[in-house]
Amino acid sequence: MSNILLRRLAFLYGEDQAARLLDRVQSLLADYRARISPRDGGLTQRDSILILYGNQIQSPNEKPLQTLKKFCDEHLNGIVSGMHILPFYPWTSDDGFSVVDYRQIDPALGDWDDVSAMQNFRLMFDAVINHISSQSEWFQKFLQDDPRYRDYFITVEGEPNLSQVVRPRALPLLTPFQTPSGEKKVWTTFSADQIDLNVKNPEVLLEILDILLLYAERGADFIRLDAIAYLWKEIGTTCIHLPQTHAVVQFLRAALDEVAPHVHLITETNVPHVDNISYFGDGANEAQLVYNFALPPLTLHAFHTGDARTLSAWAKTLTLPSDKTTFFNFLASHDGIGLNPARGILSNEEIDSLVNKTLAHGGLISYKQNADGTQSPYEMNVNYFDALSNPRLLKPPSFAKHPSGTAAGTIFETLDFQVTRFVAAHAIMLAIVGVPGIYFHSLFGSRGWLEGVKQTGRNRTINREKLQLDDLQRELADENLLRRKVFAKFSQLLQARSENPAFRPHGKQKILDLHPSVFAVERISPDEKSRVLCLHNVSQKQISFSTSHKSAIDLFTSQEVQISNLTLEPYQVLWIKPNSVVE
Repeated sequence: MSNILLRRLAFLYGEDQAARLLDRVQSLLADYRARISPRDGGLTQRDSILILYGNQIQSPNEKPLQTLKKFCDEHLNGIVSGMHILPFYPWTSDDGFSVVDYRQIDPALGDWDDVSAMQNFRLMFDAVINHISSQSEWFQKFLQDDPRYRDYFITVEGEPNLSQVVRPRALPLLTPFQTPSGEKKVWTTFSADQIDLNVKNPEVLLEILDILLLYAERGADFIRLDAIAYLWKEIGTTCIHLPQTHAVVQFLRAALDEVAPHVHLITETNVPHVDNISYFGDGANEAQLVYNFALPPLTLHAFHTGDARTLSAWAKTLTLPSDKTTFFNFLASHDGIGLNPARGILSNEEIDSLVNKTLAHGGLISYKQNADGTQSPYEMNVNYFDALSNPRLLKPPSFAKHPSGTAAGTIFETLDFQVTRFVAAHAIMLAIVGVPGIYFHSLFGSRGWLEGVKQTGRNRTINREKLQLDDLQRELADENLLRRKVFAKFSQLLQARSENPAFRPHGKQKILDLHPSVFAVERISPDEKSRVLCLHNVSQKQISFSTSHKSAIDLFTSQEVQISNLTLEPYQVLWIKPNSVVE
């Protein structure tokens, strides 16, 4: 392992510095080795991770992390295995992603003891190491010309050509700041309050390593490398996915493997699929999990068109470089639905259709700056429920059962119909190979929060509403309300998944072409002893087709069903264990 660390350090900083730096790295690892408790890091079909904020659920006179623990203990034990608590450090902007101090808990949320109290769930911590808050001690010391922090950040002199730099947002790349030695133009990829770190300085890499090891000590089972694709900058390049960035990930993986092999690195790279999966490395030297960013827009496209063929064709390409890697599958998150991962898979016209449908459903669109000075849609800011179901078409209570229309011919949908469609989309996410990541607002059936956008002026707030505990408990107790309906159906899917080894994250899958409107995947356990066929009708029409099996056991009812000739209702999900083949 030391040879791996040495080679990575030499590649990043040169042979002359590598040996000296390795001594410091080994000293750091030795210090943490005695402080990190080893545990089983294996992943099974029981693993699913809830994505949420530390103050997602609030109760008067109680720290939010304490409220969160009580709610999750009561409602989620046995439903999900883990929690990705979005950045819970002190922060100044971007809802936590502009970190003031990586090593502290935001006192408004709680403290490290509150985090430790949640160890009955597997925890994912954020490592927001591409940038830090402008109000952080590191940057404030930089602004004072403190020699220690002089090279912690990237300054640009003159007017170099930065046109090749890939921009995730339509904001200035450089931000001017005054210092005692004069004005300095500082690299700020995401905002003027998010100052990019200079990992070309080995002292910064050692800081990052120390932070990740601290997270492992504090109980992280997963460490999410936020915006990692932009980490290393070289003027004259795109400054994204550079070989040095991959070398840093490899360095961090090797170091963690040495003292905390149970910790999984997960890379967050909202980029085209081929670039995204490059962070698996060779299957053993980079991330154990990568976000499956193409899945949300492709699933949405399938349901909008009632045609699963593009989604199925893409899913056939999902291969893993080793049995130590897998996908982190999700449909919704605290961010919007990224469009870049779908480019090259969907046509420009199909992407435009997604954008137009989002706007028609009350969502918003965020744009990125292109190299030629133009802008293009980067992200659809919409709650996934609304992305699938137009809120304006929810049937008023006075109307009869679906389908029905107004005098003008508008077709309305019942709440149950919209819930069925929403859960069917998430069933696809749960069925394909990988570990599912479930956004809190999806598990509990939230709609878009446009009032929040008005309050903050930020598009992403539409999907970041915080809830009061009493209100949430009341809605979950009423079987006629949206939250109860979604949570009940979602829980049924998760339970069926957790009970079947065919869904193991490192298992196999086969995508089947049974009908244009059916996303069909056969899941196979690593030992090939367990198989499950998952069928999902992505259309609003009843469809019929044939399979190569006579009968099967329905995972949801445990009843035997005949499947040689099948009929699926609109948006029906059928997960079955075939037990005979048509002769």
